Amino acid sequence: MGLQAAVLIFGGIVFTPVVVVRAAGGSETYLTWMVFMALAVRGATTVLQAVRFGRFGSGHLLLANTSGVFIAVCVTVLVEGGPALLATLIVLTVPLQFVLAERLSLLRRIFTPVVLGTVLLLLVTTIMPLVFDILTDVPEGASPAAAPASAAASLVVIAAIALYASGAWRLWAPVIGLAAGCAVAAAFGLYDAGPVLEAPWVGVPANAWPGLDLEFDARFWLFLPTFAFVTLIGSIRIAGDAVAIQRVSWRTPRAVDFRAVQGAIGADGLGNLLAGIAGTMPNTTFSASPSLVELTGVAARSVGVWAGIVLAGLAFLPKAAAALLAIPGPVVSAYLTVLMSMMFIQGMKLVVQGGLDYRKSMVAGVAFWIGMGFQSDLIFADLLGDGWRMLLSNGMTSGGLVAIALTLFAGLTDPRPRRFQADLDVAAVPKVDTFLRAFAVRLGWNDASTERLCAAGEETLLSLLPQDDEAAGEKRRLRVTARGNRETAELEFAAVVGEGNIEDRMTLLGEWAESDERELSLRLLKHFAASVRHQQYHDIDIVTVRVEGGR
Repeated sequence: MGLQAAVLIFGGIVFTPVVVVRAAGGSETYLTWMVFMALAVRGATTVLQAVRFGRFGSGHLLLANTSGVFIAVCVTVLVEGGPALLATLIVLTVPLQFVLAERLSLLRRIFTPVVLGTVLLLLVTTIMPLVFDILTDVPEGASPAAAPASAAASLVVIAAIALYASGAWRLWAPVIGLAAGCAVAAAFGLYDAGPVLEAPWVGVPANAWPGLDLEFDARFWLFLPTFAFVTLIGSIRIAGDAVAIQRVSWRTPRAVDFRAVQGAIGADGLGNLLAGIAGTMPNTTFSASPSLVELTGVAARSVGVWAGIVLAGLAFLPKAAAALLAIPGPVVSAYLTVLMSMMFIQGMKLVVQGGLDYRKSMVAGVAFWIGMGFQSDLIFADLLGDGWRMLLSNGMTSGGLVAIALTLFAGLTDPRPRRFQADLDVAAVPKVDTFLRAFAVRLGWNDASTERLCAAGEETLLSLLPQDDEAAGEKRRLRVTARGNRETAELEFAAVVGEGNIEDRMTLLGEWAESDERELSLRLLKHFAASVRHQQYHDIDIVTVRVEGGR
């Protein structure tokens, strides 16, 4: 499975540097070096994502890829400043990812599932035109039936095996589909084995390390803001991938562990640091990783370890690289169509997570179509300068900006929240009760709704209290934030509470045989609250409880 994953992602890792260097008019020596180091760095980053070293890594099968988000800005930087300036910009924007990973909890109301899902949808719509372009990438003089026949063979085989097979056959559906497509393509003369036969088995490219440009001239300051923003947008996409991979990796659904999301962003930042120093393009996560897990039914971390090892090994095998790059465009297009279609559905699931109201619908709908408008150069393209056009022409960037802006604006229109702080211990129970009763009066709720709100708050607090063996540890603080209107109230409990996740524990209530005080609190909380969400970060836990009320 690790070999299969490496084979499937290999083309994407190599293809993006080829596009960038050739579009910028770079040398073949620099291109060979960039591809070699891209494979080595992506392999190391894939292993790190799987094993989760400290706070770096997602702990899931999240493959590393070469970032297509940076194509436009990388081409421009190479043309205007050269490879050394590109390497410097990559290295100096890495701290932004580290800060984002460490303080992700502060941005939880910005990087919502709706924003992340919309970015994933735009990512797929941004990539699919490129996928369809290579659908007709065949040599001149080829039979008109060559492209559709080879693409259809690959698509039909992958879909048939994925839908009807099980066990080992299903695991190898992508590879079998690619092989079937290549066989049909070879019958039409589309598979050129010449470069494969000429390439050496083992080799290392000539040293073309560009170094770092430390002059920090006007070109550096011109490109730094754009590069930093693209890095931020790429990190948002990584967060979406890290959420999506968790949702398909467990047999039993679990709450999203945002510590794994932080780890995924941190590991990508570390990979980008290596990429900048090595003189290759920035990392990203392979957005089709969740789709690959869904397609094969395998989410084992060992697959990620072996995939990373194989990728790093492929850097030293030019013949293997040539064999994979010889796969005809129509076959690659069919395979990517399957994976991107499944990723589109993952984005839709994120958008509708927790239900859709008019605000979520507005954010997702407006952001998506504005992103598509800029991507297609249909929105004031003639009025934008070269800088703004370069930044906004990527639909994921422009749509992501709109989604973030609408989310922030929606937050500004909410009523001012009420806040309360205390030590996280039993003595805080009556204080929280007093705070919530005053809040219910402010909302004008009736007695029954007030009692339900106070009961939900009390049981949430009791569920968060440390166990006896934790009581002697460091004193913990609790912050309660209350927002609401006539119909509902949202209580947010913020504290560092340990390893257990309340959402997961509540789903297991029916399976627990023993009965203790904490289980009783969870059962009562499940009764009083309309919904409970527990977000765990490295620095803090956020438990959000929604309670229905009335006058």
